[in-house]
Amino acid sequence: MIRSLAGGGMLLPGLLSDMMAESAGASPARRQPHFAPKAKRVIFLFMTGGVSHVDTFDPKPFLREHHNEPHGKKSVYKGADWEFRRYGRSGIEVSDLFPHIGGVIDDIAVIRSMKNINGDHFGATIGIHTGSATFNRPSIGSWVSYGLGTENRNLPSFMVIAPEIPYAGGQVWGSDFLPVLHQGTRIVPGEEPIANMHRRASSAEAQRTELDMLDYFNRQHLKGRELDSNLTARIKSFETAFGMQAAAPEAFDLSGETDATLKLYGLERGNAEGFAWQCIVARRLAERGVRFIELIDGGASLEKNWDTHAKMANYNKLARNVDRPIAALLKDLKSRGMLEDTIVAWTTEFGRTPFCPAPNVEGRGHHAKVYSSWLAGGGIAGGVVYGASDEIGDRAAENVVSVHDYQATILNQLGLDHEKLTYRHAGRDFRLTDVHGKVLHDIIA
Repeated sequence: MIRSLAGGGMLLPGLLSDMMAESAGASPARRQPHFAPKAKRVIFLFMTGGVSHVDTFDPKPFLREHHNEPHGKKSVYKGADWEFRRYGRSGIEVSDLFPHIGGVIDDIAVIRSMKNINGDHFGATIGIHTGSATFNRPSIGSWVSYGLGTENRNLPSFMVIAPEIPYAGGQVWGSDFLPVLHQGTRIVPGEEPIANMHRRASSAEAQRTELDMLDYFNRQHLKGRELDSNLTARIKSFETAFGMQAAAPEAFDLSGETDATLKLYGLERGNAEGFAWQCIVARRLAERGVRFIELIDGGASLEKNWDTHAKMANYNKLARNVDRPIAALLKDLKSRGMLEDTIVAWTTEFGRTPFCPAPNVEGRGHHAKVYSSWLAGGGIAGGVVYGASDEIGDRAAENVVSVHDYQATILNQLGLDHEKLTYRHAGRDFRLTDVHGKVLHDIIA
């Protein structure tokens, strides 16, 4: 019907191409959720390397009381190196590593019973992001982009601020079998966060002429191939890039931020690096309609991530880098009335063992059987603790939360039914949560 209308001149070519791209699933146009949402967007904070739960958000007095005492025949208990203190009206205990986050704990739902599906960095990292630890699958950000689209056509719906490449590399923000347009756009802090962000043509008019000519030849090539989602996404990407050259420089320009705001985040004026910069830019992207923003702290280098096999004392520096900015992000969003419709998710791929091979060993090993994460904003109840680990933090003892449960809850707050958000590929309907997942209704306000 669309082709016949176009043939009769009743549809403009530009409208036709947009409709065909939309039918191929390549357009990031805004879409309707399955039901009334509590949140419009997500800021996903991922700490690369496996943050120790028993040193941060899950206090274990037993470990400190029995520090260096035998645990079985081949290990000893290892107590936390930091004190835990109660914060806020809720009195939730948080480690001295995160005093600023402790100060906003009444806005946070702490989950102490997370369990991942894999115990190595690669598998656990893609597990928390894609719901699968063994096969390539689209990232949660890509699923959200596919399900809801963007509110700003000049910016990608899914953006990832990552100074370093994390374990599992670009699969963390990959779209896999979803249309390419829903893949995350990586931002690297610095003078030019996105490559070629500024035009090379002598003027906007000259660039527009070049792009119009390129678009003409691309559209000619598209004829007869309208259902090729990769091709339609490639064509659309040129338009998105053109829009980004207009919108992105302004989004990354912090010169208009007040001194008070920069001080809140702990960011020196003119500095375009560090987690404080990532957080303040995340707020600015959220304001401008980006649907899913992921901030990644750390990469695959042991010196720059939370993978502390050898020395837990590295947490002092790592925590200082993120504690104040994260708390500032929550305060800033709240003061602007944005926290109520923005989900802020903080997680890592797994926790750390509550025991070590010998007395006075300074590090901890991988531990996927139980760890801690948290959610805030977007209709999530604040000042609550959900789930619990056992006495030593070895296993989940109450209300086990899988990565699929965590993902299903985020989607639910966005008005997306995780069982209905599907994409037909290779003869079956795939979804982020595979055949698993339950919404954590007990932490919803």
